[in-house]
Amino acid sequence: MLAETICSAVSAAGLGIAAITAYRRRFLAATRIAAYSLVPVGLVLTGAVEWAVNTAFSPSAWVGFGLLGGAWLLFMTTRIVERRSGGTRQSRKERKAAAAAGGEAVAPAASAPSLGAARPAAAPRSQKAADTGADDFSDIEAILKKHGI
Repeated sequence: MLAETICSAVSAAGLGIAAITAYRRRFLAATRIAAYSLVPVGLVLTGAVEWAVNTAFSPSAWVGFGLLGGAWLLFMTTRIVERRSGGTRQSRKERKAAAAAGGEAVAPAASAPSLGAARPAAAPRSQKAADTGADDFSDIEAILKKHGI
């Protein structure tokens, strides 16, 4: 009963604001405000407000929402693990097909290392520190040639 009264008051106030807006010759905005203000009354008449109130105070509904949230978390966790461990089924199928066709096995993407893989040790920098800037540009040239640029 209280929810219906509140929704009716909100709709009446919205229609009043729409009338004032139309009086100021802003008909498009007035029509939009009138549409928004009719939504609460429509929800009351369809019974959606009563359903929402019954759901909000129902313990079984909250358990259901908790289970849905847990399922969503499990789904997202599997997606994250799948992306870190080598991609989707499609990319694994492509790697298997490439290996079966006689080509060398394609390793997973460098940006997505496997969870148990250790990082390679850093190369000693003493020799690189002694070199001048010419080697830096040759490295850049090699990278650009590798990518066809």
